[in-house]
Amino acid sequence: MANTFGLHTFAIAPVWDIARIEPQMEQLKAQGIGLLEIPLLRPSEIDTGAARSFADRHDIELIASLGLPATIDVIEQPQDGLAFLEPAFRVCAEIGSFGLAGVTYATLGKTTGRAPTQREIDGTCRFLEKAAALAKSYKLKLGIEPCNRYETHLINTGEAAANIIRRTGADNIFIHLDTYHMHIEEESFSSGFEAAAPFLGYLHVSEANRGVPGQGMLNWAACMNALANIDYRGPVTLESMNHVDVDIAGALAIWRPVAKRPADVVEVGLPFLRDIAHQAGILLG
Repeated sequence: MANTFGLHTFAIAPVWDIARIEPQMEQLKAQGIGLLEIPLLRPSEIDTGAARSFADRHDIELIASLGLPATIDVIEQPQDGLAFLEPAFRVCAEIGSFGLAGVTYATLGKTTGRAPTQREIDGTCRFLEKAAALAKSYKLKLGIEPCNRYETHLINTGEAAANIIRRTGADNIFIHLDTYHMHIEEESFSSGFEAAAPFLGYLHVSEANRGVPGQGMLNWAACMNALANIDYRGPVTLESMNHVDVDIAGALAIWRPVAKRPADVVEVGLPFLRDIAHQAGILLG
């Protein structure tokens, strides 16, 4: 059984832009791409009808992801966080996404410089309980993405994310892992995937320099072998910060090109990922 092979549209454009994406669909479909990820930076800007028509035209799945804006503190003012997420949930439901992925619990680039306090963990769990309930009202799942310590201090590893989910008790929260963050934070790909396995629902495959897979320092063979060992069946989506919206470029510390030739992210990166996955017994697309 094949895993759905996805592409975050940052590979092509800094925002969801059908006019820029559609001309590349023949090439992407030939590479086995069956899912596109929409960066849901400003939910009100998404024309959900046009997005759904686009997905139907190309027989492709859509999923959306986001991080919370800097103005929102879900621990101190959880209602503000819920008010921000609700339009995002509405977009996800209207485009046919199975859920909302990303850093749904925090602001990228916002840290205290210390380990999370018990109060912060308690507050995060309370917020996610409410957010999961709101997502369920839209028949959606809610993803939480562990990120590296420089982008958030709240959830950094698969184990930390699994502990949060167990504590909330919500049955519609999934872990969204990212190999870029795992490369920084996990002891190994094996330990990270094994800790997250009971809740793992979405995976970003991203090179250590956020560029072209196979042209950085990430150990892709170890990554794919570890993924195969947990028999993961969910989507596998290439995320490269090829084109990044200005609203989050600073939070991600993206100030230089991640690829010398931007087209290589798709033209070289996608075939590389399919090949290295196949060597581990994983069929992408």
